[in-house]
Amino acid sequence: MAGLLAFVVGVAFGVLGTIAHQATIVLGPVTIPIGLVLALAGVTALLAGLRLVVGDRLVVLLAAIGLLGTIFLLSLRSEGGSVLVPQGLPGTLWTVGPTLVATIVLAWPRIPGRRGTA
Repeated sequence: MAGLLAFVVGVAFGVLGTIAHQATIVLGPVTIPIGLVLALAGVTALLAGLRLVVGDRLVVLLAAIGLLGTIFLLSLRSEGGSVLVPQGLPGTLWTVGPTLVATIVLAWPRIPGRRGTA
């Protein structure tokens, strides 16, 4: 059940991140990609949090599959020619960043708990 819920949450994060990653804030001469920063932070928090709380790699893998599969599907050109993830640095970072985060979180070794000193 946890795996199914993780998959659905991964899909939701993929949809929201894909829509929001292009949002920017202009502060004087600097343009800050706030949507991309928040989307990548959300993905990192989701996957790392699942790994820390649940501890099972399978649950994190299912969340990552939902997330990355959604990003892939929404990156494709639609019938009308529109694209949700345009070419350029933000689009590239949005497609590569979650993949790197998922890889690191899944590959991270399990840290054994502290043994009590009696």
